[in-house]
Formats: sequence, C-alpha cells, structure tokens
Amino acid sequence: MLTPRTPPPGPAPQRAAAGAGAGPRAPRRPPLALLVTLGAGALVATLLVAVTIGPADVAVGEVVRSVLAHLGLRPADVPRLHDAIVWDLRLPRVLTAAAVGAGLAVAGAVMQSLTRNPLADPYLLGLSSGASLGAVAVLVLGVALLLPVAAFAGALLALVATLTLARTGGTLTPTRAVLAGLAVSQLAAAATSFVVFWTATGDSYREILSWLMGSLAGATWSSAAIAGTALLVVGTVVLLAAGRLDAFAFGDTAAAALGVDVDRTRWTMMTLVALLTGAMVAVSGAIGFVGLVLPHAVSVVTGPAHRRLLPVAALAGAVLLVWADTLARTVFDPRELPVGIVTALIGVPVFAVLLRRGRGGSWS
Repeated sequence: MLTPRTPPPGPAPQRAAAGAGAGPRAPRRPPLALLVTLGAGALVATLLVAVTIGPADVAVGEVVRSVLAHLGLRPADVPRLHDAIVWDLRLPRVLTAAAVGAGLAVAGAVMQSLTRNPLADPYLLGLSSGASLGAVAVLVLGVALLLPVAAFAGALLALVATLTLARTGGTLTPTRAVLAGLAVSQLAAAATSFVVFWTATGDSYREILSWLMGSLAGATWSSAAIAGTALLVVGTVVLLAAGRLDAFAFGDTAAAALGVDVDRTRWTMMTLVALLTGAMVAVSGAIGFVGLVLPHAVSVVTGPAHRRLLPVAALAGAVLLVWADTLARTVFDPRELPVGIVTALIGVPVFAVLLRRGRGGSWS
C-alpha cells in the first residue's frame, strides 16, 4: 500500500526550494534607484565633459558658470567667446544628442516588445525612409529651414501608410506590421533615390548624404527643444504603460487574458513611437543601431521588465549618443563624420557580442 510522503520539515519557502532541486534561479538585479542614480550621474558628467571637447579649450568650471549665468543664477563672468562657444554652439548640440539617443533607445525597446521581434528598431515601420524622403525633398528645393517639419511629416505619412497596409484584409498583427513597414520603407527609399538622382546638384549631394547618415551638426536650441519635449511627453506616457508592454511578451492571447486591449494598445503605442521617432529623425537624420542595440544591452542588467528597462535604456542611449557625436565631430577635425557612421562602428561589434551570448535563447 502506498502512503503519502511526509513533507520535509521547515518553512514553506525552504521546502519549495528543496523541491526545485538545482533549477536555475532568477538573477539578482541591482535596485532600479541605484541604476537610475548611476545613469543620471554618468549623463551629467558626460554632458559637462563633452561640452569642453573641441578645437577651443573650455574648462568644466566655465561651462557650469556659463549655464548658471544664462539661467540667471549668478553674474556672467565667463569670457564672451567661451560663453558663445558653450551656450550657442556646443551645449545645444550635446543636449540634442542626449535627447535623441534617449528617444531612440526608448522607441526601440517599445517596438521590440510590441512586435515580439528582437531585431526591431524605431525605423521598422518605414519611419526613417519616410522622414528621409521629406527631408531630401526640401533640401533639393533649397528650403533647408523646413527640414524638421518635412522630415516629421514624412515619418507620419509613412506610419499611416504602414498601418493602413497592415490593416488591409485583417487585424493588425506584429507580422503584418513588420511586412507592411518593409514595403513602405522600400517604396520611400526608392522615391528618395529618384529625387536625389533627378534633382540633386553640386554641394547638395554632400548635404543630403550627411543627413541620410545622421548628423547633429546643425543642432540648435530649437532642435534640443523639439527632441526634449517629444522625449518627455511620449516617454512619460510609455513608462506609465510599462505593465501593458510587459504583457505583450507572452503573446496577444495572454495579453488579452490579462485584461489588455491588444489591438488598441498596439495602435496607440505604435503611434506614440512614430511621433517620438519622427521628432528625433527630424532633428538628427537617420541614426542607426541605438534603438536596436541599447535595449538588449541594458536588459542584461535590468531584466525584461519595462518599468526598469525604459528609464535605464534612455539614460544609456543619451550617454552613448553624446560620446558618439563627440567622436564624430573631433576625431578628424576640422572634418566631421556623420554620427551614424560612429554608432554603426560601435553598434555592430556590440550586437555581435550579444548574438554570441545568445540572450537566453530568445534570439533563436
């Protein structure tokens, strides 16, 4: 006669652990407050140091005094030339780079969640190609002042075309969205190539190529305001929806069972990502690999939960792009590289390392 086995003595958690045997334990993650504090400190230090780097030597103390003087917190006691270099030239560019890097990292993390595709990036829905088409159109027409508006409008039109095509004949699914995005991206890229081939002349080729590869050379306080406002507004909304984004990791059926309106949430989040990405591309051009690599690299430390992943990814993206842009503008001084070249040179090896590690089988 079989008798039930008597459970081992001890508290219930210990018994559960004993029954689990030698199974893998969830890795212990650093507290979110610690990660955010370290990331914010690294970002502040990066901003201060990056502003000092360039042909003209500027001390960190001068940067701080210049900023405080313009904020009305202390008298202006910085040489006029150095103050102009800090406030009018370098600081807007560095702040724009930080906002763009953070925005692309957040957009990439959201896209990877919504599509359940580890290779997704902010440009997956054809946004980059649409923005490029709008930007190239105004560049060849000689109205570069309208470039941010045209790029943003092109990104939104690409989003509308992608989502409309994906909805044709059925509901919006990750696979249909990806395929529709690829189709729209190819169409917009072909149209851009045609415009460049047919109309670009003289120095406009260099200007167009620089923008297509990503450049922050023309960043102003307006650029920083556009990117920063988009990041603050959209980033806040996305962070508040972190729980719903986590639900998408288990598939649409599981997300619906958890009370998530799958179709509405996906449309809303994709629209927000498009708005965020469109704003970033409008001021910086198409900068690759930031939105693709950063979410994967950061998740090694934070784990997959979006409440932890999104703020840390934003800080890491900001730091990365500020240093990448600093390299782009100084390594070959007085010539300047498009920052997209630098992010690719950094992103490809990092991505290769992540692929080699396998990321727990989620990439198989």
